[in-house]
Amino acid sequence: MTDPRLRHGRASLAFSFFSQGVAFALLVTRIPAIQDRYGISDALLPLFLAAVPVLAGVGSVLTERVVRRVAVSAVLRSAQPVVLLSLLGVAAGDRLWQVAVALGVFGLSVGALDASMNMLGVGLQRAYGRSIMLGFHAAFSLGGIVGASLAWVGAHWDLALVVSYLPVVVVLVPAVAAGSRWYVDERRSPAHTKGGDSQGAARDRAAFRMLLPLCLVMTFAYIGDSTVSNWSAKYLQDVLGSSEELATVPYNAYMVTTLVGRAVGDLGVRRFGAVAVVRGGAVLAAAGFAVVAGAPGPWVGMLGFTLLGLGLCVIVPQTFAAAGRLFPAGHGSDAAVARLNVFNYVGFLVGSPLVGALGDAWSYRGAMTVPMVLILVTLVYARSFGEGSDRYGGGYERPRVVDVGRGGDEV
Repeated sequence: MTDPRLRHGRASLAFSFFSQGVAFALLVTRIPAIQDRYGISDALLPLFLAAVPVLAGVGSVLTERVVRRVAVSAVLRSAQPVVLLSLLGVAAGDRLWQVAVALGVFGLSVGALDASMNMLGVGLQRAYGRSIMLGFHAAFSLGGIVGASLAWVGAHWDLALVVSYLPVVVVLVPAVAAGSRWYVDERRSPAHTKGGDSQGAARDRAAFRMLLPLCLVMTFAYIGDSTVSNWSAKYLQDVLGSSEELATVPYNAYMVTTLVGRAVGDLGVRRFGAVAVVRGGAVLAAAGFAVVAGAPGPWVGMLGFTLLGLGLCVIVPQTFAAAGRLFPAGHGSDAAVARLNVFNYVGFLVGSPLVGALGDAWSYRGAMTVPMVLILVTLVYARSFGEGSDRYGGGYERPRVVDVGRGGDEV
């Protein structure tokens, strides 16, 4: 029987992931409306868009330092309302400097939010002794679908941004504040909370060198993800000759299959292990890019983007989980997650310009093979995702290294 405190912590964290998915989708799907509201030129828009992931990376790095002194739950409890309120700030201003400040605050706080959510997720998975990480990211995907749907309603009815965003913020801010009382922090060992000895520091440096393969995998996964989000509609319409309406379908299909894959992915990890699941996801994602690159028409192209959702969806959550397994419970694990989270934004920044540049200089069909090759590199690093110790369920004995203490609000 699972401790009720853990069940409550799992549900409240899943709601945080869901809320983050809603907020992020509301922002990125209404970029044209934001551009029109503030009169942002096409030349200036890429700078605004690039600033958000850059500042999110800064926020993630700062979170690594902050959680050495305060509980991870405190960071998450503080960051999530700021993300939602800054989203409202984007909608409520009328001058360029106001949207710049709002987007800056959004970027910094979303970096802290992403890092702290995944830190708590890794700790809870360790406490449960079985794979639950994909379920949290499934909640994010569901939030993304809800947020994109709400954005469509706002655009369809030509609602002002503040009218679209205000009800969401009014509902979610008190809801996440209420849910945050059940966040569960992982107990930290004295060696980590006090900084450890020189031998411990040496072990940490060696372990962080082991983190590099996971950083590469994270980058490649987000290059693939940003390729779909930024280029799927243009690719279907300009290369495969679809209608404008049909060109909006691939990303929705990608989001739905991402949700489905993550919803059932934890079962696959428990049955087959993370290594097998990540390898299967990488092969499926590469096959999706191959289908997209060679598609004779839009319907086959949509099949490719659907395969991409099923393949890519498992890689990022398992990368965070693998980082947690490399380190002991506490600060070492938190720092690993924060550093790895930065490469989320690196991939996001690199992916769209890379495919665009290759498409203009070469061909967009050829450009789709580049993320395909990068995703296949994941197979080289698949052993970094564990050597059977991730099989927490299905009759496998739970490894001793995942045992954690429980007391108060910690596990």
